[in-house]
Amino acid sequence: MAKKHKPHRVLPGFNLSLGYTLLYLSLIVLIPLSAAFIKTAELSFSEFWHTVTTPRVVASYKLTFGASLLAAIINAIFGLLTAWVLTRYTFPGKKLVDALVDLPFALPTAVAGIALTAVYSTNGWIGSLLEPYGLKVAFTPLGVVVALTFIGLPFVVRTVQPVLEDMEAEAEEAAASLGANRWQTFHRIILPALWPALLTGFALAFARAIGEYGSVIFIAGNMPMISEITPLIIITKLEQYDYTGATAVAVVMLVISFLLLLTINGLQWWSSRRNSTSR
Repeated sequence: MAKKHKPHRVLPGFNLSLGYTLLYLSLIVLIPLSAAFIKTAELSFSEFWHTVTTPRVVASYKLTFGASLLAAIINAIFGLLTAWVLTRYTFPGKKLVDALVDLPFALPTAVAGIALTAVYSTNGWIGSLLEPYGLKVAFTPLGVVVALTFIGLPFVVRTVQPVLEDMEAEAEEAAASLGANRWQTFHRIILPALWPALLTGFALAFARAIGEYGSVIFIAGNMPMISEITPLIIITKLEQYDYTGATAVAVVMLVISFLLLLTINGLQWWSSRRNSTSR
């Protein structure tokens, strides 16, 4: 009998690769996160509950998660539109626009915050135009949404764009030849194929916005109970040497973020399975 040759693999075997992966994830993710839970365990339950439910902290939760969710929804809509334009149309300066999408990735967050504050303040280019209508962006919760939208846009565009590029136009042409209008074609042909990628981009933008600090503190105004985000409260507690209080608030954010991302990933899995079974 001829001996069966094992397929040649560039990387080590499964056991060794899995061991390296778990070791890397433990050093980079699991151990630092577990340290936050261990530090928080120094508080009794009543002390922990009092720390994480003070009116100022609760107000920061509402602003952080609410603004992050709103910014992610905005990015899901306009990120899809941006990816569609970059994929389906040819126009002068297309490569420049495509490069500008990645600018929030490369730009330091503090620089982004300063630039947004300068533009949207009452004497800025855009803020001065909005002021006569009673719209104030800088140093308000609206400014937080603007900053989080700015830093989250590339996640949606770069997640949806490859799917659009791989999508064949024959299905759209067939739908049009059968009498479908543009909305029916988009709703029944394009959106089901894009939905998993769009949910992924939404989740990435949402997760990025929750932990954002640098670009927000300049434009938010950081007024307690009004425009103060939770990461700023954590930094403030650290500056006051309240390490257990800072880790307690961080643990609450970690748990809520994990549950929300788990829900979004579950929706993405359900949508992908539904689309595969319907074909």
